[in-house]
Amino acid sequence: MTIKPLLDRVVLKLEEAEQTTKSGIVLSTAAQEKPQFANIVAVGPGGVVDGKEVKMYVKEGDKVIASKYAGTEVKIDGEDYTIVRQSDILAIVE
Repeated sequence: MTIKPLLDRVVLKLEEAEQTTKSGIVLSTAAQEKPQFANIVAVGPGGVVDGKEVKMYVKEGDKVIASKYAGTEVKIDGEDYTIVRQSDILAIVE
């Protein structure tokens, strides 16, 4: 199954959260922070959103930093994805 986002939406695959601290302490699942680094899996076409023209600045394969609690989490074919608006992406990591 494939995901095709609409308008200014972007599908992200979040990177795994750190499981240990720098000093080697193993973190429980509850203590792990939600990762902010993600890879873009799919990008919507842009278009008119709320009466304004939206141009897409990101593309599939980009590594980005997204807002920590933005978007909608979905599970498809056993994989976890997050769907966000392009405006919830803070930066592209090069």
